[in-house]
Amino acid sequence: MERGQRAALCAFSLGMIALGVLGVVSQEFAFDWQPVPAFHPGRELLAVVCGLVMIGVGVGLLLRATAAVVARALLPFLLAWLCLKVPTVLAAPQIEGVWIGFGEVSAILAGGWVLFARLSQLDESPSPLLGGITGERGLWIAQIIFGLAVIPIGLGHLFYVDITTRLVPSWLPFRVALAYLTGIAQILCGLGIVFSSRARLAAQIETVLVALFAFLVWGPDTWFAAAPKLMGTPPGARFALTAFLITWLVGASAWLIAQDGTRHPRARETNKEAAPESGAAHARGRNT
Repeated sequence: MERGQRAALCAFSLGMIALGVLGVVSQEFAFDWQPVPAFHPGRELLAVVCGLVMIGVGVGLLLRATAAVVARALLPFLLAWLCLKVPTVLAAPQIEGVWIGFGEVSAILAGGWVLFARLSQLDESPSPLLGGITGERGLWIAQIIFGLAVIPIGLGHLFYVDITTRLVPSWLPFRVALAYLTGIAQILCGLGIVFSSRARLAAQIETVLVALFAFLVWGPDTWFAAAPKLMGTPPGARFALTAFLITWLVGASAWLIAQDGTRHPRARETNKEAAPESGAAHARGRNT
C-alpha cells in the first residue's frame, strides 16, 4: 500500500479500536448507530463481544500477516451492522432523519469495502461472486456506496438546519450559512463521487468536511460538558464520544475512497492497457 493508503487504513483501524473499547467498557452498543433490540439476559455480553470484534478487526488490519483474513471478516460484519438500520428505514422512509444514520453506517461500510477489495486477496478467486466484489470492481462498488451514503447526510443539514446551526460552535460567524453550505457541499461531493466527476477531489473535500465536523461539533469539549450538546440525547460523555468516533470512521472512509475508489473499473483497465502501449510507442520514437 502507498503512504496515503496506509495512513487512511490506520485512521479507520484506530476508529474501530476506539469504538470497540467504548463498547467493552460501557457494555453497550453505539446508540442508534447500532440499534440492537433490547433483550435480557445476554445483551450486555453481546455488546462486549461486538466491541472485542471491533478491537480485533482494528488491530488485525494494522498487521500485514493478518490483514487479508481480517479484511474478509470486516465486510460481513459491516453488512450485518448496516442491516440493523434497515427496519427503521422501512418503518419510516419518509423521515429524512432515519436516512442520516443509514447513510453514516453505509459510508463506514464503503470504507470497509475498500479495505476488503484492496487487502482480501480474493480478486483472483475462481468464484464469480468474489471476483466481482473485490479488486478494481470492488473499489468502484465502494465508491458508489459512499457517494450515495453522503447525499442523505448532506440533506440532513438542510432538512434540520436549526439543529445543524445549534451544533455549529457559537464562536463561528454565519452559523446558519455554514449549515446550508456544508449540507450543499456534501451533496455535491456525493454526486461527484457517484458519477466519477472529479471524484478524487470530491472525496478529499468530504474528508476535510467530516474531519472538521468531528472536531468542531463532537470534539473533546463535548465529552466533558455538563449538558448534552444535542437536545434529546443522553447526558454524559458516551454519546458525544460515540458521535465523534462514528464521524471519525466516516471521515476515514472518505479518505480511503479518496485514495482508492475514484474511477470506474473500465477506466482503470483502459489506463492499464494504455500504459504499455504508450511505453512501447515512446521506445519506438527513441529508436527512430
